Amino acid sequence: MQISKIPVMPKSITSTKRKSRHLIRGIKNSLQDGIPNTGIGKPSVYHALVVIFLEFFSWGLLTSPIITVLNETFPDHTFLMNGLVQGIKGILSFFSAPFIGALSDVWGRKSFLLVTVFFTCMPIPLMRISPWWYFALISISGIFSVTFSVVFAYVADVTDEKERSAAYGLVSATFAASLVTSPAIGAWLEQRYSETFVIALATAVALLDVVFILVAVPESLPEKLRPAAWESTISWEQADPFSSLRKVSHDRTILLLCFMVFLSYLPEAGQYSCFFVYLRLVKGFSKESIAYFIAMVGTLSCIAQTALLEVMIKSLGHKHTIMVGLVFQMLQLAWYGVGAATW
Repeated sequence: MQISKIPVMPKSITSTKRKSRHLIRGIKNSLQDGIPNTGIGKPSVYHALVVIFLEFFSWGLLTSPIITVLNETFPDHTFLMNGLVQGIKGILSFFSAPFIGALSDVWGRKSFLLVTVFFTCMPIPLMRISPWWYFALISISGIFSVTFSVVFAYVADVTDEKERSAAYGLVSATFAASLVTSPAIGAWLEQRYSETFVIALATAVALLDVVFILVAVPESLPEKLRPAAWESTISWEQADPFSSLRKVSHDRTILLLCFMVFLSYLPEAGQYSCFFVYLRLVKGFSKESIAYFIAMVGTLSCIAQTALLEVMIKSLGHKHTIMVGLVFQMLQLAWYGVGAATW
């Protein structure tokens, strides 16, 4: 019986395939890293805190200018357009957050911190150059306005389970701290110099955040946790925003918690999206008064999410702490609704 010979590929073809594999691997590494994997020190919670602080500090500086530009651009439909802009942005964030999170699980956190911060802050310089383009880009930027999701993933990479809750609390407190300081600083600078100066400063702070990510933030996701093969792709289930909703239905406790969070954030989101516009245009608050108000609320939020929260959890437990928080939230929203005096 004649045995057929196994065909041997020519050396030139083998060499070409080997080179192709090296090229593909190099492209994959470039895509995964996005940017050179440099940074200052080891990945830590503090890197994430600086990123969050600078991004929201830049937007906090614009609290007063945003209201002015919104009212000047849409004088007859200020609240309607504010709601449409914030609504479109929120819907796009809902659909894009799982996809960007899944991509960061494959290609690393640093690249997507850079992408989310850059595209979220990109509309800032256009506020006075072209208000229409500014509001259009704010709406579209919702696709990338998921910095919090990537930051929480970064924090999860660098903390163990025991210290993770405290680290998440630090992130929330840092966000509140940026809101404590930036609106007051922005209002003071606008009064002392000009609105254009404040917009330029906010642009510079956002640019500083981008540079900080490029230069100082190290990659937190270890290479061994990333898929090794080029063919490794994310599944539709990972990118599907409704996938998590379907999964929580299998656990009654998680389903109840999600339902509670939804009912809690629904009025909060509505209030937050238009509250400062309402104070300025309806209640007649001055720019300085709004800044001081935000600073006071932000200070109380920092205290509540750090020291007070820890004490309440230890003394009351998680369930009763949640109930106390919901009661005070209800009182807060009712007070905002019926309050007539500025005090």
